[in-house]
Amino acid sequence: MIAKRVIPCLDVHGGQVTRGVRFGRAEAGELRNVGDPVELALRYNEQGADEMVFFDITASAHGRATMVDVIERTADQCFMPLTVGGGLKSVEDMYTMLRAGADKISINSSALANPDLIRAGAEKFGSQCIVVSIDTKRVAPDRWEVFSHGGRKATGLETLEWAQRAVSLGAGEIVLNSIDADGTRAGFDVVITRRLSEALDVPVVASGGAGSLEHLAEVLLEGKADAVLAASIFHFGQYTVGQVKDYLASRGIPVRRI
Repeated sequence: MIAKRVIPCLDVHGGQVTRGVRFGRAEAGELRNVGDPVELALRYNEQGADEMVFFDITASAHGRATMVDVIERTADQCFMPLTVGGGLKSVEDMYTMLRAGADKISINSSALANPDLIRAGAEKFGSQCIVVSIDTKRVAPDRWEVFSHGGRKATGLETLEWAQRAVSLGAGEIVLNSIDADGTRAGFDVVITRRLSEALDVPVVASGGAGSLEHLAEVLLEGKADAVLAASIFHFGQYTVGQVKDYLASRGIPVRRI
């Protein structure tokens, strides 16, 4: 079996890592400061993280320059793949982050506004570089829809249909973010994760809801995810990456060791 990945996620606002619940907003004072992104990345690198994801939630020109600096400093000191997302709206924006040291580019609202951006990025840099992040919310007992703009704007798109279109355009990976579970530590949305994992021929990364070791194992085993992305359980010292991997291995889930 292919090893499952454990991926810490850093939401960066104004050069600092922050954390909210259910897509809390910076302008509403709903975010908690966690620390310096490069220091946290180094910590997770030493703990054996498989990858690191940075999301720039500042969404400004100044924020972009700050994120470039963060990626450059992290890439200089860490030896794991780095994924960067947030406000990237063109192939030129992608190139800026790749040149700074990112290995993958994550796009979300910009892909919804301009689906051809997925194709253009894949043609320029390769599908392995293009990650489409999908913010999903259950809107009916058996229907999940895609939301944009940090989970605040309904698109009316059915989640699996949008994921399939993104892959057909060239996305090499899907990150599935559950708005309902984000930051709650109450567990992943296993049902929609499994639906995408079974239907797509690219890796699906489960995001939103990690609160216990059991939650992580559940979404990998029952949700059939290829990787788990988590923030709060790592940032606030609940678990180390090594502890997560030890537990997953004890459940028979293959993981990469340092």
